[in-house]
Amino acid sequence: MILHVTDAKYLDEHKVEVSFNDGRKGIADLSNALRGSVFQPLKDKSIFAQLKLDKELDTISWPNGADIAPECLYFQAFKDDPELQKQFKIWGYIA
Repeated sequence: MILHVTDAKYLDEHKVEVSFNDGRKGIADLSNALRGSVFQPLKDKSIFAQLKLDKELDTISWPNGADIAPECLYFQAFKDDPELQKQFKIWGYIA
């Protein structure tokens, strides 16, 4: 299954409530995932809060053109779920 974000809602700080096409819903804290020049502006919470669901990319994006892969959002939302550890290893998010 190709993972898609089906809904997203800004919560606070750098947290987003995300829903996926596999039926899971969780909270992704992206405070440690905002690396690189395109993500630098998003460290400002007022800019981060401008996130939107990008239906063309099937993930979230921001007005400056930044977007985050659905798999990264999934990992951030469910990284502590023991049932998903094998998948996260396959994706390269954990060793």
